[in-house]
Amino acid sequence: MNSVPPMADIDLRRASLCQLLHWLAAGRVQAKALSEVYLSAIERINPQLNAYVTLSPVALLREQAQMAEYRRRDGVIGRLDGIPIAIKDNFDVAGWPTRSGLPTGRVPEYDAHVVARLRASGAVLTGKTNMDEGALGAVTDNPHYGPTHNPHRQGYTAGGSSGGAAAAVAAGLAVAAIGSDSLGSIRIPASYCGVFALKPTQGEISTRGMTPAARWLDTVGLIARSVDDLTVLLQVLAGYDADDPRSRRRRVALSPPDWEPGKLRCGVLSNLPDRGVQPDVIALFDATLAKLDRELGERRNVDFEDWDFPRARRAGLLLMEAEMQRTFEMQLADTEHPVSPRFRQMIDYAARKSAVDYADADRVLDTAALKMRRLFAQIDVLVTPTTPQGAFPLDGPVPDSQADLTSFANLAGCPAVSIPMGTLPDGMPVGLQLVGARGSDLRLLELAAVWSATLDAAPEYPIPV
Repeated sequence: MNSVPPMADIDLRRASLCQLLHWLAAGRVQAKALSEVYLSAIERINPQLNAYVTLSPVALLREQAQMAEYRRRDGVIGRLDGIPIAIKDNFDVAGWPTRSGLPTGRVPEYDAHVVARLRASGAVLTGKTNMDEGALGAVTDNPHYGPTHNPHRQGYTAGGSSGGAAAAVAAGLAVAAIGSDSLGSIRIPASYCGVFALKPTQGEISTRGMTPAARWLDTVGLIARSVDDLTVLLQVLAGYDADDPRSRRRRVALSPPDWEPGKLRCGVLSNLPDRGVQPDVIALFDATLAKLDRELGERRNVDFEDWDFPRARRAGLLLMEAEMQRTFEMQLADTEHPVSPRFRQMIDYAARKSAVDYADADRVLDTAALKMRRLFAQIDVLVTPTTPQGAFPLDGPVPDSQADLTSFANLAGCPAVSIPMGTLPDGMPVGLQLVGARGSDLRLLELAAVWSATLDAAPEYPIPV
């Protein structure tokens, strides 16, 4: 007897990327039918969710899906053939506007490196997602394009700055999404929306064609519905780019290494109340570690007593604000389509700082890199909550601490994964963060896959009808 359910009984919008690839390869799903499912959902649901700010023209989306079917018929199959994927609005897509959350932008002639790789692999681009203005924020309450709502609760933040990307994946409006992460911009929304995210090692995926926020902090980020999905995306997108000065020549291995749980040295961030982590998040974190007890190997507390998390986050923010004076020079001078007062205030703050202030902020990167190098000589993985809190109302106060637990991975150039940890008493999800040494991306993903299977904590995706 065939135990595989008929496709009529399966909601394709709940399926993972890997499941869909299997069904497409087996002929149980056609790329055109899959794209129509997502197109219909986007048309119905995006007006309320506001995950997308630019939609792929319907004819173009259908053409992409049709081409995927032609390639499959001819036996020339890309790794992501027929998979609907969303792109954050700070990546260039040829012929589509790149605004980076600002009121105006430009229409590029060429794709960003990561977009070109997606196209070459057969992905179907669904549109560009909402974000904080200039990527300066972690709420995605954009003054020009409106807020993105958390799919788990209308009126709550999806996080940011890649909030539209995470919301689209959680709500079944994209199978996966490409975002950017400079201080936590994919991991924060992944935590709030209950999805999976990877910030790769600095330079592992080329940032060419991505609007820079702070070049030494920027990474391309991946959002999906499972760890296996993240692994596939990394294998497709990673690689050396001679036209990106920060691109790594030594890539992570394309197959994960062997991993023995008993030999794992697991560092657990301690003193969480002193880090501003909310009590309900601490309680869930402790319960999560208890569930993972057999997989933690040798557990070691890491106190980071000599590391000022808020100061480090502010240093990274200053570097971003400083670089954006140049990145958005034309938009800042545009009086007909002005940026928001908040964005201008943040940029003006950086303009008033001295060269010594910038030098001090830049030194934080070296300090972070050395600290993490020494730390990962003693442990294999560092575990923390992804965010100190869960999602909060869009019309409420914004916590200063949102990026305190995520920013040090950017400052040190390390890979970090966020997986769902469970839900808080108010029913909103929150994530568990795994941080590894530079270049350990696939080892980290392998570990995250094991832990995710043990926890089985991904919330029921709030797929609106």
